Amino acid sequence: MEFSQNLHDNISYLHKKLNVGTNFDVVYRIVHIGGREACLYFIDGFTKDDSLLKILQVFFSIKPEDMPEDAHSFSKQYIPYGEIGLLTKDDDMIVQLLSGVSCLFIDGYDKCLTIDCRTYPARGVSEPEKDKVMRGSRDGFVETLVFNTALIRRRIRDPKLTMEIMTAGESSHTDIAVCYMEGRVDTDLLAKIKGRITKLKVDALTMNQESLAECIYPHKWYNPFPKFRFSERPDTAAASILEGNIIILVDNSPSAMILPSSVFDIIEEADDYYFPPITGTYLRLTRMAISFLSLMLTPTWLMFMQNPGLIPDWLAFIRLSDPYNVPLIWQLLILEFAIDGLRLAAVNTPNMLTTPLSVIAGIVLGEYAVTSGWFNSETMLYMAFVTIANYSQASFELGYAMKFMRILILILTAIFNIWGFVIGTVLTACAIIFNKTIAGKSYIYPLIPFRFSELKKRFLRGRLPHTEKS
Repeated sequence: MEFSQNLHDNISYLHKKLNVGTNFDVVYRIVHIGGREACLYFIDGFTKDDSLLKILQVFFSIKPEDMPEDAHSFSKQYIPYGEIGLLTKDDDMIVQLLSGVSCLFIDGYDKCLTIDCRTYPARGVSEPEKDKVMRGSRDGFVETLVFNTALIRRRIRDPKLTMEIMTAGESSHTDIAVCYMEGRVDTDLLAKIKGRITKLKVDALTMNQESLAECIYPHKWYNPFPKFRFSERPDTAAASILEGNIIILVDNSPSAMILPSSVFDIIEEADDYYFPPITGTYLRLTRMAISFLSLMLTPTWLMFMQNPGLIPDWLAFIRLSDPYNVPLIWQLLILEFAIDGLRLAAVNTPNMLTTPLSVIAGIVLGEYAVTSGWFNSETMLYMAFVTIANYSQASFELGYAMKFMRILILILTAIFNIWGFVIGTVLTACAIIFNKTIAGKSYIYPLIPFRFSELKKRFLRGRLPHTEKS
């Protein structure tokens, strides 16, 4: 519906549409501007009171003979604020109003004047709990989209940095910012991503970025290895943009989605670059080695325990020191699920009770579980290493992908012995090798296709490129 020049017709229609009598936070005020009756709509809690007060003071000073003939001229002359719009349709106006924009109707004007003096409840840009670094900046993304784009703008002061705003969700109308550098981004991938977001037919992005990720890349859900890299660090997002990647920010989500992302991109961390090259290389190689051990340690140990004759003399110490009452495969699987149970308990435990929970988990479930005969000490040791190793890299998605493949190898090894171990290892390798990024490229580039110069950069942290001014 298009708006009428009659103010009371517009008010009557919008009161029914917005259910003003029931929604206490939808506020309207009848005022007089230049001898004409006007109505201002806004959402309580989304408006900067001081800015709105100054605008109203200007309105009250307008004389009847100075009133322009149309809304466009009025906005040019009497609204001393930067972000002003003119809307003619009710659907557009309602979306703007529910986003926090104040909407003004004046009798005799057939357009709605939108005044963007909104503010959102927001927390401080403190360092994220997950993506911590030993050195570097201590700020992080928050749930407010405009704050997140400002954190990136602060780091990249280049007019080629482009941030396009889009929306998705029939009910939520969630704001989505697509950030990239002109001249460096893959234009085909950019067009594909924007096209998929535009064509989304969903009611709401209930889980923010995860909902968006599943919508724009719905294929091969059975492959657990992540197709996207998520980061709560603005410096990581800015560096990715400068490298030609696409960053997607979703309102109400305190992280950035980085596209495209290979397995080497996901393993990288900011600390690799905040330290000198030799230290950064050591940290990167150590993280890769620990990630590999977290995947293969317990399946390899189980395979050796089922085939004691294959254990070399220099690994004789890995043999069980005590007889076991519960089959090793069940011990390992129970511990896999028990560790996730403890992790979920820690997430839902109040801070004041985390210490007692740690004591119970460490002493009761650890010491007494071995003493009672449920678990062997060797099983507890190797699973403790795997648990700690999972926290050596920041990606939860990659950690759980490793966990799922490790459980698959364990089960196949227990059933088919050595052949099961080989099959499980091959299936894991195939899940990585044949995986594709959202751009359709190899997940393990530059191994496939092989590029030695690029591969060296993935494993060895060299000096950062720089240019000298002439």
